[in-house]
Amino acid sequence: MSDVTLAKALDPHFYTDPEIYKREHDGIFFRTWQYAGHISQLSQRGGYFTFDLNGQQLFVIRDGDEIRAFYNVCPHRAHELLSGSGCVKRIVCPYHSWTYQTDGRLMAAPNSDKVEGFDKSKICITPVRLEVFCGFVFVNLDPAAKPMSQWYPGVAEELRDFVPHIDDLKPYKTNAVEESCNWKVTVENYSECYHCPTNHPTFANGVIDPKTYDIRPQGHCLRHTTVSANLDQMSYPIDADANPRATEYSSWFLWPSFSFQVYPGNVLNTYFFKPVDHLNTTVYRGWYTVGGGESDVIDMLAQQDLDTTVAEDIRLVESVQRGLSSKGYQAGTLIIDPDFGVASEHSVHSLNTWVRDALGM
Repeated sequence: MSDVTLAKALDPHFYTDPEIYKREHDGIFFRTWQYAGHISQLSQRGGYFTFDLNGQQLFVIRDGDEIRAFYNVCPHRAHELLSGSGCVKRIVCPYHSWTYQTDGRLMAAPNSDKVEGFDKSKICITPVRLEVFCGFVFVNLDPAAKPMSQWYPGVAEELRDFVPHIDDLKPYKTNAVEESCNWKVTVENYSECYHCPTNHPTFANGVIDPKTYDIRPQGHCLRHTTVSANLDQMSYPIDADANPRATEYSSWFLWPSFSFQVYPGNVLNTYFFKPVDHLNTTVYRGWYTVGGGESDVIDMLAQQDLDTTVAEDIRLVESVQRGLSSKGYQAGTLIIDPDFGVASEHSVHSLNTWVRDALGM
C-alpha cells in the first residue's frame, strides 16, 4: 500500500459545500444500493410502504410472491399514488382515480375510452431496481446497476454464517439519532477504529479487542473483524456453544450508507446513515429479534449503545464538522498502515476514493 502512504483526506469543502451535496444525489445516492425497509413489512399480498430517497418519493409493494419497487408518482398528472404504509388490492391514484395493478400496469383510466389511440397496456408506474438481501430490502435508481452480490461480494453468505437465524428476525427497536454533521463525517467515523481505544471504552473493553481489530475493503464493502474481548465480563448472557460464531463480532459496511453489525451471541443490529442536508444526518440504529418479540437483553444493549458509543460518537462527529469550517484546517494526512490493523485509516482512504470516483473529482 505504499502508493497511499501519504494519502490525504478529502478537502473540507466536500463536507461543507451544498453544491457538492447536490452532486452526490446523482453521483452517489441515485447510483448505489440504498436501504428501503425490511421484508417483514410486506407480509401480506398488496402490503406496501413508502419512503424518501434524497428527495425521490418511492414505494415498495408485494405483488403476489414478488416484491417490487416504484417511483411514487402517477404517470398521468404526477400525483403521489400511496402514502404511509398499508395493504391494497389495487393502486388507485387519489387525483383522477387511475387504477394500477400491484405490478404497476394500468388497469383503468376514467373516460379514457373516448381518447383515440389511448393504449393502457403501454402505461405503467415507473419501476425501480430492487433486491431482498438477507431479508432487508434495497433499491437502486440506476437501471444498469450491478447486482448487490457484485457490489458486496461474499457478504450475504458471511452474514448468514454469523446470524444463522437471520430469516426469522424482524425489526424490534429503532433509535433515530440526529447528528449535526455531513453524512460522510459520520460514515468515516464509523469506518475506522483508530479512535476507539481513546473514545469508546465500553466498546473497546467489553465487545472487541482493539489489538485484533481490522477493517478491509471487500468490493464496495468495508469488512470489520476482531476477536471479542472479555467474554466472561459481558454485560449480557451468551451461549458460547450455540454455533461456531456465537462468541464473535463482525461488521459489514455497505457503501455508501448502511451497515450490518453482529455482536457476540449472534445479535444483529444495523446502522442506516440518512442525509438530511449537507450539514445534518439522521443515523437509524436498528435492533432485531426473532419474530420481533420483546427482549430484555436487546433493550439493555440498545440503551447501553445510546449511552456509550452513540453519545461518544455524536460528540466526535459534531466537533469534526465544526473543525471542517475552520480556516486553520486543510486536508490532513491519513495514517495508512500497510499491515492494516486498528491504528490505520486505510478504510477512510477507500471511502474517499469511492467519493472522488463517483463525483469525477
